[in-house]
Amino acid sequence: MSGEVTVLLVGHGSQRQAGNDEILRFAAACRARHPGRRIEACFIEHAEVLLEAGLDRAARGARRVVLVPLILNAAGHVKGDLPDALVSARERHPAVDFVCTPHLGMGREVFAVLRARLAGLMRELDEPDPRTTGVIVLGRGSSDADANGELARMARWLFEAGEHDLVDLAFTGVTWPRLETVVQRQARLGMTQIAVVPVYLFTGVLIERIGAQVERLRRQYPGVAFALGSHFGFDPAIAALVDARIGAADACFPSLHSHVISEPS
Repeated sequence: MSGEVTVLLVGHGSQRQAGNDEILRFAAACRARHPGRRIEACFIEHAEVLLEAGLDRAARGARRVVLVPLILNAAGHVKGDLPDALVSARERHPAVDFVCTPHLGMGREVFAVLRARLAGLMRELDEPDPRTTGVIVLGRGSSDADANGELARMARWLFEAGEHDLVDLAFTGVTWPRLETVVQRQARLGMTQIAVVPVYLFTGVLIERIGAQVERLRRQYPGVAFALGSHFGFDPAIAALVDARIGAADACFPSLHSHVISEPS
């Protein structure tokens, strides 16, 4: 079966080569976990191998191509770019069955990663009182309300699971509120420590921007201790989530004829 099926990991793509290199390293690690499996990688934008070329490469010598989107939010790329690319690929390669697994999403697996990241930031801050330690869940903003709502769910789950009086949501662009506004609010409400939890898989321009923003905020609020988390695409839980997507496709082979694999219950 491995010779007939190509798994195509689809990353967002970054204007920083370091971000694209991380996705390629992620794909290499995935190959190491699945010896004998053909696993390719491509990008939606800002990279050399984009969707069309990635799909064509994956289709060569394959009976089936299984797309695994390395994307957390179901915004325009998941709802528009990927389906459109699949339609075109099917026209170019009518003998190949193209299917797409669900994007990684923001379910319990990602929540567990964020919760562990927050616990690490609390240790970095010397375990302060959570009631005076604000938490800011920081993600990529979208014009898609559903995508923003997925991030809001992560913030709510962190609030429900912990003892923090304030767990707020902020975005790096497109929509509001932004990080500076939320920090200002939390400082006014008496937070003496603030843990910033970025919801990003891989590095890139926005990760760099977040780091610069937090440095400015440290100077602007010298009485507040800040702890900044990092992107988490190489967390073992993300690898396990991708492996589960691949496993779901395997379980459906060879009788699968639909173009989208349902989320496991």
